[in-house]
Amino acid sequence: MFENSIFGRLDQKLQHAVADAGYKTPTPIQEKAMPHVLDGRDLIGCAQTGTGKTAAFMLPILNHLIKVRRPRRIGHPRALILSPTRELAAQTAENAKAYSKYANLPFACVFGGVSQFGQVKDIKKGAETVIACPGRLIDLMTQGILFLDQVECFVLDEADRMLDMGFLPDIKRIISKLPRKRQSLFFSATLSPQIMKLAGELVQDPVQITVSPEAPTVEKINQKVMFVEKSFKDSLLIHLLETHPEWTKVIVFTKMRHGADRVVKKLLRADVNCAAIHSDKTQAQRTRALDGFRKGAVRVLVATDIASRGIDVPDVSCVINMELPLETENYVHRIGRTARAGESGASISFVTTEERGQLKAVERFIRKTIPVDRDHPFHSDDADRRSGKSGEGLPQAPWVHPANRNRTNKKRKDHKSFLGRRQPDFGQKKP
Repeated sequence: MFENSIFGRLDQKLQHAVADAGYKTPTPIQEKAMPHVLDGRDLIGCAQTGTGKTAAFMLPILNHLIKVRRPRRIGHPRALILSPTRELAAQTAENAKAYSKYANLPFACVFGGVSQFGQVKDIKKGAETVIACPGRLIDLMTQGILFLDQVECFVLDEADRMLDMGFLPDIKRIISKLPRKRQSLFFSATLSPQIMKLAGELVQDPVQITVSPEAPTVEKINQKVMFVEKSFKDSLLIHLLETHPEWTKVIVFTKMRHGADRVVKKLLRADVNCAAIHSDKTQAQRTRALDGFRKGAVRVLVATDIASRGIDVPDVSCVINMELPLETENYVHRIGRTARAGESGASISFVTTEERGQLKAVERFIRKTIPVDRDHPFHSDDADRRSGKSGEGLPQAPWVHPANRNRTNKKRKDHKSFLGRRQPDFGQKKP
C-alpha cells in the first residue's frame, strides 16, 4: 500500500487506518522522525503544530504496541503522551482513535476541568496508551489509579509551552516515576537553552531533527497591520466580517478572557455566529465551541493565547489579532492557526498608537516588516504616523476581492454616517 514511503514500515492495520485518513505521502517531519522512532531511538524534534508531528510519534508508538504484545495491567499504561493543554490532548486522542481503528489498542485521554469518572472508566478498560495533561495525571497517580512503572514510550509534546505554563515541577515529578529503560521523544516549537536542559534530563543519545522553523511558516501567510483607535476595533472587526463573506472560518485573538467574552457579545449583536474559548470556559463549552467551529456552525472563534497552539482546524480563512500578544513569540503561534499543512492563509493585526512598540518587537522577532493596509474606514492616521510606517505607500490587501472594493470605498466616503449608524448598535463613541 505504501511500499515507497515510511508508512510502508507500519503494521497493515495502521496502514489501512492511514489510508482511510487520506494520507498519501509523509510530511517532512514524518519522513525525518518516523524511521528513528520505529527503530526505538530517543528523539528531540523542533517542529510546530500543523506539520504532521502527532502522526510522527503516534504511529510508531502504536506500531510498537502491536508488534510487542504484553499482558494488559489495569492502570499501568505502556505509552504516555504528555500535553500542555486540554485541547492538544483531545486533538492527540482523536488522532490516536483514527489510527488505531483496526487495532485493539485501548487508550485514555485525561485532563482537568471535567469529571474524572469517564477517564477512569477508560483506564480501567485496559488503556495501553494514556494521553494526559500534567495536573490530572498527577491527581490520578496520587489516587492510586495510574502508575507509570510500565511505560515503554514517553512523549513530551509542546515542551516550550509546558515551561511557559509553569509545568516544569510537574514534569520532573512525572519523569521521576518513569522506568529508566524507555524510549523518550521530546518535541518543541523552539529549542532555547532552558528547553535543551530539560531535554538533556529526559533523553539518552537522541537523534535531533528540525523541521519547519518559524520563519518559513510565517512566509506563507499574508500578514497585514491595520492601524485603528482602540474604541473602533470592534467596528473594524464587524466591518471586515461583513465585507468578506468568503471568510468562513475566522479565529480572533484577544489578550484577556474578559476581552474575548466582550468581543463575542459584540459579534452576536451583529448576527455573527461565534463562540469563545479560554480558561474560564468549562471543558464541555470549549469542546462544543471547537466542534462547532470545525463543522462550520461557528464562523468566528474568539480565543486567548491558550488556544494559540495545539488546535489543528483545517481551512481557517483568516486570523485576526484584536490585540498583539503579551509574549512576542505567541504572535507566530497565533497566526500559525491559518496556513496549515502547506496551505496559504491571511492574518490581520489591529494596532493602536500605544501598541506600536509591540508591533516593532513582533517584526524584530519574525525578521520581517509587516505591510500596512490602510484600505478600511477606521484607519488611524495618528497610530500610522507614530509607528514610522506612514511613508510605505498604500498596499491593497491581497484578499480584497474586486467585487468588494467598491463597497469598501463607498463606506470610506460615507465614514461619518457609517459611524453614526453603528454607534447605537455596538456602543461605540467617537473619541
